[in-house]
Amino acid sequence: MKKIILLSVSILGAILLFVSWQNPTQTTTKIEKLGRLLYFDEALSSPEGMGCVTCHDRSGGWAGPNSEVNATTAVYPGIHEPRFGNRKPPTASYAGDSPVLHIDEDGHFVGGLFVDGRATGWEIGDPLAEQAMGPFLNPLEQNLELKKDLVEKIIESDYAQLFREVFGESSLSLDVADKAFEQAAVAIAAFERSVELNPYNSRFDVFWWNAHKAGLDADRINEKNVTKYYSLGLTNAEINGMLLFEEKGECAECHPLKSNNGNPPLFTDFTYDNLGVPRNPKNPFYVQEKEFNSLGEKWVDEGLGAFLATTEKYKEYAGDNIGKYRVPTLRNVDMKESDSFVKAYMHNGFFTSLRDVVDFYNSRDLPEKNWGDPEIMANVNKDELGDLELTDEEIDLIVLFLQTLSDQ
Repeated sequence: MKKIILLSVSILGAILLFVSWQNPTQTTTKIEKLGRLLYFDEALSSPEGMGCVTCHDRSGGWAGPNSEVNATTAVYPGIHEPRFGNRKPPTASYAGDSPVLHIDEDGHFVGGLFVDGRATGWEIGDPLAEQAMGPFLNPLEQNLELKKDLVEKIIESDYAQLFREVFGESSLSLDVADKAFEQAAVAIAAFERSVELNPYNSRFDVFWWNAHKAGLDADRINEKNVTKYYSLGLTNAEINGMLLFEEKGECAECHPLKSNNGNPPLFTDFTYDNLGVPRNPKNPFYVQEKEFNSLGEKWVDEGLGAFLATTEKYKEYAGDNIGKYRVPTLRNVDMKESDSFVKAYMHNGFFTSLRDVVDFYNSRDLPEKNWGDPEIMANVNKDELGDLELTDEEIDLIVLFLQTLSDQ
């Protein structure tokens, strides 16, 4: 009888988890519901037709949802075609824990969002909300001219009353347009932190909790104790891939397996790095209108360093950070709607294969591989990648492990 009861509870739990995933709005707070409506509203652009979801949908792991674009330009067109952005869309999932941009005790920049860190969190204390503000007013994306333009659209929407319920009866007014614009971004950030984008329900998460209950820390796996991690939710091959990820592949140096506030790891240390990724000649920003790219083919993406050069606080550090980009989470790194779906990788979408990414880490510095010269030669990381001496089989095992990080 006890086994039957336990089995029934387990089945009920699985059903409830499935229902909550299928109907995320049933289990969210009002501010998360409002943020979801804003996130999926493609009327919030000029002309209408582009929302957050246009570039960050679940079908692409909350990153670029169009396989054809990912396979070609990697960078997505804005609502005002033929304008394009200059980088591929990053995932919107698991981004909410990035701290305010700062320098740590080792002299490394940590936190902020966008790949160059310009959503610092200095303005309203939340990098995720500040990132949500950016695309609305970007002429290469949603192309609204003024903050009040967004507020006017929200006033005319079906969810205007919900906005007032969340932020106050007098919150949705052109008289306080700047504040309402900010509050809209805060709501979007609340949705992006919700269980819909952060369910922690991948096969790796099942393993992690099982390991946790068994008194095993994922980041302490090594060749001597690896067998203790078998039969806890992942295959032996996937666990061997995790061991390589932690040790020989040195992936965990920037994508640590350490717990995140009692939850499974986020697979990012929130720092910035220049991996030596080559220029992507398919990037349409090189032929962008001169109004937005006066350098044309000579344009170079200098990442964090370029942003720091625009600040008074940190401009002295710009040179040491030229070519560095934010270390992304690896969660959902292979999440896609089908096996044939193409994903783009790195800040400029240079790679369209996860295996090629791992192979690049492994063999970037080997002349016979001929990956191409780094777009930015300065500050290239030569300590943790470039010639890792991984075999083809070991590369495949690391990829196999990375595929366990996709939410169900």
